[in-house]
Amino acid sequence: MIFQILLILVLLILGYFVGSHLEKKHYQSIIKREEMLRDIPAVASKILPPGSENFNQVLVMGNVTISVDYFKRFLAALHNFFGGRVTSYESLLDRARREAILRMKEEAAVLKATLVLNIKYETASIYKGGGKAIGSVEVLAYGTAMIPKASIDAV
Repeated sequence: MIFQILLILVLLILGYFVGSHLEKKHYQSIIKREEMLRDIPAVASKILPPGSENFNQVLVMGNVTISVDYFKRFLAALHNFFGGRVTSYESLLDRARREAILRMKEEAAVLKATLVLNIKYETASIYKGGGKAIGSVEVLAYGTAMIPKASIDAV
C-alpha cells in the first residue's frame, strides 16, 4: 500500500518536472518562430486589402495535436472537484493555438505570402482517457494567404 502511494507520488513529481521542461522548450521554440514570422500578419478580417487584384489567394492551414501530461491531468481533476479555472489546460490550449498559427504562417511563407486573411480556429479533444479527462487536443488554424502576383511570376 505504501509502495503504491510512493509510486504515484514519484510519477506525479516526475510528470511535473518533465512536463514543465518540455512545455518550457516548446514555448521557447514558439517565441523564436513567432519572431521570425512576424512579417506575415495573420488577421481575422474578411475585408480584402486595397489592390487585392494584384494578389493570388490560396488556402493555408496549420494543424497540431498536443497531449496533456499526467501532472496536468491530476491538477485538472482537482480543479474539477473543487471548481475554478483549469490553468493547466489553458497553457495547453495556448501552446496548441500558437503552434497551429505558426504552422499556417510557415506554409504561407513558403508560398511567399505577405498576409493571411480571415483566419479561423477549430479545436477538438481527440482522445479522452478514462471518464471525461482530456488526453490530447487538436487545433487547426486556417486562412487565406495573399500572394503578390509579382512573386509568382518571378518563380
